[in-house]
Amino acid sequence: MVTKKIAEYKRILRITKKPDRKEFSSTMKISALGIVVIGLIGFVFMIIKEYLAKIF
Repeated sequence: MVTKKIAEYKRILRITKKPDRKEFSSTMKISALGIVVIGLIGFVFMIIKEYLAKIF
């Protein structure tokens, strides 16, 4: 069982490759955009919650 897992991990490491600069850059841009969007959504919900708390 353990040796089978180790063999699978070795196979995965053999077939993976290091991303080139362009691929890495685009991945980082997409990740940063996702973080910003999620942060903005959370900020909007916080503003709405504060607004509703003042009304009620």
